[in-house]
Amino acid sequence: MPRRKCVSKREVSADPKYGDVLLQKFINKIMLKGKKSTAETIVYNAIETAAKGKKDSPVDVFKIALENIRPQVMVKSTRIDGATYQVPTEISLENSQAIGMKWMITFSRKRSEKGMALKLAGEIDEAFNKRGNSFKRKDDTHKMAEANKAFAHFKW
Repeated sequence: MPRRKCVSKREVSADPKYGDVLLQKFINKIMLKGKKSTAETIVYNAIETAAKGKKDSPVDVFKIALENIRPQVMVKSTRIDGATYQVPTEISLENSQAIGMKWMITFSRKRSEKGMALKLAGEIDEAFNKRGNSFKRKDDTHKMAEANKAFAHFKW
């Protein structure tokens, strides 16, 4: 972190097919070893497969799925007087979207379907329907924050 100047956020351009910035961020997170065209193909195939049979557009299906799995609160460990407490804290929109994307990618890579596009499509479909591993992770995170609500006054 610089001492004098404020660090500016780097702007991400919109994706070429749908013109959505959030989808471009997701493509950048999927990308491995700089292969962006491969990541774009995977993501576009996945969201189109997940949107098949639904009345919403593929981008809307992806956004609803991401909204369903992004956490609003998380617990952070805080050490006070020799004891460590799990303090629930609210998360900003950008942070929660990044965490939701990370969970979606992690759990889709662990799935058993053949090919990353099908794995990702399955995870997006389950997140859209409010079930699956990434939704369960969000639910567990919220339950942990609710259980430790008594330590919320340690937040500063």
